Parts: sequence; C-alpha cells; structure tokens
Amino acid sequence: MGAKHFTTQVAIIGGGPAGLLLSHILQKHGIESIVLERQTKDYVLARIRAGFLEHGTVQMLRDYDLGERMDREGLPKNGGAIACQGKPGVYIDTVKWTGKQMMAYGQTAITEDLYAARERDGGHVINEAGQVALHDLKSDRPRVTFSKDGENYEIACSFIAGCDGFHGVSRQSIPSDVLKVFERAYPFGWLGIMAEVPPLKELVYAYHEDGFALASQRNPMLSRYYVQCDINDAIEDWTDDRFWEALLRRMPDDIAGKITTGPSIEKSIAPLRSFVAEPMQYGALFLAGDAAHIVPPTGAKGLNLAFSDVHYLSRGLIEHLKHNRSHHLERYSADALRRVWSAENFSWRMTKMLHAFPNEDPFTRRIQANTYDLLLQHPPMQQALAYEYVGLPF
Repeated sequence: MGAKHFTTQVAIIGGGPAGLLLSHILQKHGIESIVLERQTKDYVLARIRAGFLEHGTVQMLRDYDLGERMDREGLPKNGGAIACQGKPGVYIDTVKWTGKQMMAYGQTAITEDLYAARERDGGHVINEAGQVALHDLKSDRPRVTFSKDGENYEIACSFIAGCDGFHGVSRQSIPSDVLKVFERAYPFGWLGIMAEVPPLKELVYAYHEDGFALASQRNPMLSRYYVQCDINDAIEDWTDDRFWEALLRRMPDDIAGKITTGPSIEKSIAPLRSFVAEPMQYGALFLAGDAAHIVPPTGAKGLNLAFSDVHYLSRGLIEHLKHNRSHHLERYSADALRRVWSAENFSWRMTKMLHAFPNEDPFTRRIQANTYDLLLQHPPMQQALAYEYVGLPF
C-alpha cells in the first residue's frame, strides 16, 4: 500500500517544548502545522529538565496565554547567590541591576502546559512517529515521511522546523559539507536529584575544590540539587547518603545548615558539553533548540535559548506565510546564532569559574580564583553578570 498523505504549511519535527511552542504560536497567527514526536506523550512528560526561566521567556509565555499556571505555581526569582570555598559569597541581584525578574518553573510543567494548549486548540500532534525522514529540502515543496502503527505517511509542506534535539534526524539531514560543528566536551558531569523537601529561598552556586554544587528550586515542596561528578560515574555509585554528604560539604556552612535532606524521587547524571551547528538553516529546513546547540547547564540557558530560537523562527515564518515578506526568515540563522554564541560564551565562563577541572595547572587555578575575586569585589562585574544571567533581549 502507498503512503497516506497530509498537507500542512509547517512540519515540526520534535514534540518537546520548542516544537510545541512553535506550533502554538503559529496557530495563533492562523498558520497550520503538524508536530511529529517519536516518543509517547507520557515519555516526553516524564523527562526531567531545567526549570530556570529568563525574563524574556517568562514574558513570552505570558504573551501567548501560557503563563497562568506558571504565575500561580512558579517561584519568582530576583537573582542568585554564588559562593567560593573559603571566601565570602556574593548575591547577584538581577532586579537591582536590570529591573527584571526571573522564574523557577520546571520544564516538565511547561511541557504539560503546552500539550494542554495544543489539545485544547486542536493542534495536530502525532506521537510515536517512527522512521522520520526529510526530503527535497532545497525545493519549494519539501516532504517528511514517517511511520506509525504499521502505516506509512507523507507530509507535504512549505517549511520544516527541526526541533528534535541533539540526537534527532533534522540536523543529520544537512549535508556534511554544508554543516560546521563547534564543540567542547567537559571532563565531568552533573549528578542531579529531585527531592520533595522545601528548597532554599535562593538559587545557590558553589565552588569547592572537590567540585561544583548547586541548589535550585521547582516549587515550595520540590527541590533540585546537583553536584559535579566524574564523567565515568554511574547512578549506582551514588546513594542518597553519598549525594547529601557531598552537597553539604561543598556548600558554605551557613547555607548547608539550611538545606533539608530527604529521599530522592529522581536521580540522573548529565554530561556537560558546549555545541553549536552552523548554519541553522538549510533550504526549507530550520533548526531550533538542542538540534542546533547545547550549552552546559551552569548558565541556565538551554530551554531559554530554545525559546529564543522559536521567537526568531516564528517571526520569520509568520512574516513570510502571512505577509509574503522574507527578510526575517532569510536572517533567521544569523539572528539566532548571535544570541546562541552569547549564551555559549556566558555558560562557558560560568562553567570555568565554578568547577574543579581535573589536572588543571596552577596558573589556570589562579586565574579561576581571580575571576571570582573580581566578581566579589567590583559591582560593575556583578552588574554585567546580572545582565547576561537575566537574559539578553531578543
């Protein structure tokens, strides 16, 4: 039997936050899309990811009627604390320095909100789509083929948005002689746990000679904590007791004394890498989010960067499909990459300042210590960090 056919304006590969948000925004402007996701909805919603939102991301969700639950359950944040072993801590007050507030609100909750909005509005989301392939990307009528429940399907469209993550098919569909990849892998990972205990009132980054530690929040009774671990460690190597001992030892005593410990309800190890693929467009294909770039989580930029991609891409698609103008669509890759590299730069500097790098030479360790001292002693340095941390303007 032949393939069954769909026709739409934009085929979106990937049903995570970036793909769902793009579909939601396009529908608000009268543009049709179909979202393909290879996993089940339950699988997508079970993924534990970041949850610290820049000011621009918060406003974007509100602007598209996606902020009601966030404003009800999220934790507004005015900044975060940075501590360094044996030295005074410093609080980066983003409201003081920028006038802008951030929000702690988990990516799982955002994805739930987006799925609910797609279902409420009749959005076309196809989960468990297998064998996805992209065709005729340099033509004016690209195609996407996929299989589901033993049937083959084809989508004819005008544009394809690749929002399918680092391991997805979208970036792999760009010829290797076109795509340039820039990458740096870090010699450690982050062991993260979720615990149903009251979080600290503030986000706290901590440097210790044994490794980095982070205290984060999800809601008033859900805490997210991280410690730097060896890249070769396995989850089984880390009991809850070992994790809490490492976290409390790496935090300053006055902060450690305020941390409520408890059994973990989720535990995972994430490698750290910096990755950028250029260009973010090839013919009718546009990459967004992790399909095009990865940042180490130290700067809390991953989800925010994906949403800024969606801002630039939706702007270009709306302008082209509704007004027959292509200025912003043609500039999509350049506009998005400018912000991507700024976030990569910030995340790399934060990672260098706050982690214990194995086999680092004494000169580099002195530079690392001096970087923190400059931040501690000079308010303009704190202002600059606040400006980047709260999120550069779109």
